[in-house]
Amino acid sequence: MAIRFGAHRYDKVHRRAVMLPNKVEAVATEFFRGNDLIGAQIGEGAGIVFTDCRIHGDGFSRYLLADIHMGPRQAGRMLQRLFDIDTYRMMAMLGLPLAKQLSPTLQAADAELSALTDQLEDISPNDEPALLDRLTELAAKVERALSTSDYRFSASRAYYGIVERRIGELREGRLPGMQPFREFMERRLAPAMQTCDSVERRQRMLAERVNRAASLLRTRVDITREQQNQALLASMDKRAQLQLRLQETVEGLSIAAITYYVVGLVGYLVKGAKAAGWPIHPELVTALAIPVTALGVALGLRQMRKALAAHH
Repeated sequence: MAIRFGAHRYDKVHRRAVMLPNKVEAVATEFFRGNDLIGAQIGEGAGIVFTDCRIHGDGFSRYLLADIHMGPRQAGRMLQRLFDIDTYRMMAMLGLPLAKQLSPTLQAADAELSALTDQLEDISPNDEPALLDRLTELAAKVERALSTSDYRFSASRAYYGIVERRIGELREGRLPGMQPFREFMERRLAPAMQTCDSVERRQRMLAERVNRAASLLRTRVDITREQQNQALLASMDKRAQLQLRLQETVEGLSIAAITYYVVGLVGYLVKGAKAAGWPIHPELVTALAIPVTALGVALGLRQMRKALAAHH
């Protein structure tokens, strides 16, 4: 992109003549191939500038600067401002094609989000994970588009701000029947920037809506899992109670079995002692050994349970 300037100095007669409509038409025909022009007095009447804001066949955009009574430094500053206006105007416009490209994508994402949101009311718990996956994919798609365009839209806003400041520094004065730079930018560049801002706001709002929907569904999934966990814990509690009762039953049987075998051993021992000549009644000793043995076994198992509970 390049800018080609034409510069002319006008005497006192031409300073007024250049503002006449026929002279403007002559300038448009000679330098701008008859295109519609924008132009204004700049530097509080120190100069006049014309352009058609078009790229011509030679690859240049064209400005015609008429020096009426500008000094060298003022002329240089005005030229630099005109360079900046044309350069940053084009750079600001780079965001518009991206905004137009993103609009169909955002519309499709918005429609998909509406469809997914409608399913939230009647969805079954079994289908919630699949819907959450779709919302997560949609959120990733929107965030990817946002990260891709955020830099370009921010740059376009910054460039548009530079253009507005440089136009203010021109200190424009209106020419009769001529559209000045600020009015031209407000009608042409400002709507493009508003389109970029609108697409960016729409992206951010869509991202927030997707995140809210995903958060809502995630909450429902968490509640469903919490209910399942509660049911599982209740089932485990019942199972533990059954195991405890079974353990108590087994312990009772174990006490009886151990007592039976121990008393049997005592009986054999007493019978042996009687055969050895001791004055003992085997049946009486065996009968007395039953409660003593059962009590000892029960106390032993109880101490074992306490020891295991303290260990855990």
